[in-house]
Amino acid sequence: MTDHSSAPAPLDQPGAPLQPEAAVLAEARRRSRRSFIGLGLAGLIGIGGWDWLISQPADEGIPRPLRKVLDANGRLSQAYFKETRLAPEFARSRAKTPRENGDVGLDGEVDPATWRMRVQGYGTGKTQEFTLADIKALPKVEMVTELKCIEGWSVVVHWAGARLSDFLARYPLATRSGRPADPLNPPADLAPYVGMLTPDEQYYVGLDIASALHPQTLLCYEMNGEPLTAAHGAPLRLVTPLKYGIKHLKRIGTIAFADTRPKDYWAELGYDWDSGH
Repeated sequence: MTDHSSAPAPLDQPGAPLQPEAAVLAEARRRSRRSFIGLGLAGLIGIGGWDWLISQPADEGIPRPLRKVLDANGRLSQAYFKETRLAPEFARSRAKTPRENGDVGLDGEVDPATWRMRVQGYGTGKTQEFTLADIKALPKVEMVTELKCIEGWSVVVHWAGARLSDFLARYPLATRSGRPADPLNPPADLAPYVGMLTPDEQYYVGLDIASALHPQTLLCYEMNGEPLTAAHGAPLRLVTPLKYGIKHLKRIGTIAFADTRPKDYWAELGYDWDSGH
């Protein structure tokens, strides 16, 4: 007669010892349940945090807490900026045509012969208009620098144009007194900021005045030895190689000076306003 009191319980009964494979599977299930619960709780916390974030007052188009983080990044970039710090230059043989990234503000064709750049004088309310010939009459500056995109790619480009600082020395529109904007000896009444817009005002950027007067910041009309194409901002674009490409406004329509930070297209979409590197 068989003594069932010491016999192992059937595997499908409670208390039955698990085979090694079954034990591993059971432990995996327990861990999966714990992970699922943990992820669920984390998700709820994340949703709650996101709801809180988007409920905060907006600052330049995005929630204020996020703007504070971006401004901290901008302050680091500004601390690194110096008038004497230049972007590296390269041999012209390395120059290539950059991607045609972004076409906001480039609708329609522009005739260089009839195009005009409008500049609003700081504190005067008066606007002056300039032709491409006016810009080309200034000293021509050429440089071969790296265009860096916020997306992570970069390309070496040969640019040519007039320094924005030379333009503001010849046409002193950035001061209330009409004194030239000398970057080495800036007048006390020099505007702290400058904004630029495309002719249709669909794309716009803002710069602090020190960046605008940097010796490598150009009103550019040539790329790789040829006039700019429409897709690259003809007849005149901004080039400022210590900033990411989102600041290099194509097809300049209006320049205006301001006491506070001008609006900036990509800053309103979650990038830091300074956008330096």
